[in-house]
Amino acid sequence: MKLVLPFLLSSLLLSALAAAAASDAVLDTDGNALKRGTEYYILLSPGKQSGLTLASRNGECPLDVAKARSEDDNVLPIRFYPADEGEDTVRLSKDANFQFLAYTTCMMSTMWQIRFHEAANRYYVSTGGVPGNPGKDTLSNWFTIREAEDGSNSYKLTYCPTVCNFCRPYCGDLGLFVEDGRKWLGIRGPPLSVVFKKAPEETVSV
Repeated sequence: MKLVLPFLLSSLLLSALAAAAASDAVLDTDGNALKRGTEYYILLSPGKQSGLTLASRNGECPLDVAKARSEDDNVLPIRFYPADEGEDTVRLSKDANFQFLAYTTCMMSTMWQIRFHEAANRYYVSTGGVPGNPGKDTLSNWFTIREAEDGSNSYKLTYCPTVCNFCRPYCGDLGLFVEDGRKWLGIRGPPLSVVFKKAPEETVSV
């Protein structure tokens, strides 16, 4: 009996830890945890048949992240890479690199990064970021996924990296704003509600 009780307590503790770990995983539309390096679509929620893509502002590089005009308008697959290289699951409020899987005419990285545009006085989600190496030199490349607060069982995207203890980045939820007849992703409220749908393995040209 003395041996059984510690065993039961240990089993209960392990079960509780496993449940806690599962509860903070970001889930796709099939209810499965998002995994490092796996391809997904970021789709607008709830019930909006559109997602995110890349587009050029004023015909220039780098390309910025924009709302696709329809579900068939080159909604791009994306991969997530947690800052913790030993972590295979994408977790809530944990820093990760976001990278579109696409070939572009700009011939540069499709890794997301925050870019401040002085003329517009606005922070855009752009491309050209570098993978890994969490710290002050890569501060602009890290994003997080959090639960949306609109009761829709969806998520929101946030820029507020924690990969540098002494840095004080400009933080905010990611939302859409209209410029030149197109909706662009940037630090602007209200936050965009999204879901993640597993994508077939393919590469898209932009």
